[in-house]
Amino acid sequence: MRILLVEDERMIAGFVSRGLVEEGHRVEVAGTLTDARVAAFSSPWDLLIVDRMLPDGDGLSLVRELRRNGSAVPALCLTAMDRVEERIAGLTGGADDYMVKPFSFAELLARVENVTRRATHSAREIVVADLVIDVAARRVTRAGKPVQLTTQEFNLLRYLAEHAGQVLTRARLLDAVWDMRFDPGTNMVDVYMSYIRAKIDKGFEKSLLHTVRGVGYVLEDRPR
Repeated sequence: MRILLVEDERMIAGFVSRGLVEEGHRVEVAGTLTDARVAAFSSPWDLLIVDRMLPDGDGLSLVRELRRNGSAVPALCLTAMDRVEERIAGLTGGADDYMVKPFSFAELLARVENVTRRATHSAREIVVADLVIDVAARRVTRAGKPVQLTTQEFNLLRYLAEHAGQVLTRARLLDAVWDMRFDPGTNMVDVYMSYIRAKIDKGFEKSLLHTVRGVGYVLEDRPR
């Protein structure tokens, strides 16, 4: 998973990030609310781990802002603010879980797995018009007809569907789906888009995958 860790205490940030990387995750650390906001809105994330007491504000405000903007990214508050009313404020403010410092890494890891498992289960099916993606079964249908995709094609289509209606740049798609930095010389995204378009749009009256010239691609149900 791609995890954004918002923590200003260097010792804790180093301890948590090293542990998560050893578990196979990719972790970026932000030490201020300002840096966290830039990171949260400029890249896709699978999980946020957020301290509430940051030098420039309450980390929970970032979670609230993301929720107002329609983001459902799982968020775990990891903080020394341990009063009952503070925990309630965290959970009602958009956080999916609330963990108080000091903590054991084993418990943190268990909570991370639990939060992301719940999020995955809640998004088991993604529907865009008559296109249905069964995430758990890795099965795709269009108007009830099965669509056969390779693993990489499925990963790309799932990401497009999770961000349906949003224009996604080639750089963002390379980073999110292939874990690659953008290379102006590569046409990998365009090649895979042609594969997907042939499988989900060819033979159907209405196209769902659209090219936005000079920007990228968008999966959406456009009116005729």
